[in-house]
Amino acid sequence: MQEPSESVVKAWARLIRAGREVAASIENGLKEAGFPPLSWYDVLLELRREKDGRVTPRELETRILFEQYNLSRLLDRMETEGLVRRVPYPGDKRRQLIEITPEGRALQQRMWKSYGAAIERFVGAKLADGEAEQLGTLLSKLMETQDVGNCGGCS
Repeated sequence: MQEPSESVVKAWARLIRAGREVAASIENGLKEAGFPPLSWYDVLLELRREKDGRVTPRELETRILFEQYNLSRLLDRMETEGLVRRVPYPGDKRRQLIEITPEGRALQQRMWKSYGAAIERFVGAKLADGEAEQLGTLLSKLMETQDVGNCGGCS
């Protein structure tokens, strides 16, 4: 087995640190603005991207940007807040769909104003568009799927 070069180890460490620092700064900005955590936004955005606003929990797990082990509890809290609801899966009573509610759509739109501003502050203001595009291309090489997407209906 080949050992990673010093530059690869340094890039790895910087990738992890940068991701943590930017995510923490964005989370703090959302909290200060009185919004729930970024994971809530991520769930709402993925639901909103769907034409009918519905996906299975399994589909949601594969799309979200945060750790999946807390998804069930997160969906419980979001359902209690009226942001999502569980609906029966057509033709299979054992399965369910998660559906965004009008309240969930409204919250996602309100959160985007703070979230988008934070992305600009902590990423956009530090990288020129060409650099951001280059970074996105480089990071996509590290991902299993090449579909890194975009904010896709962030507003």
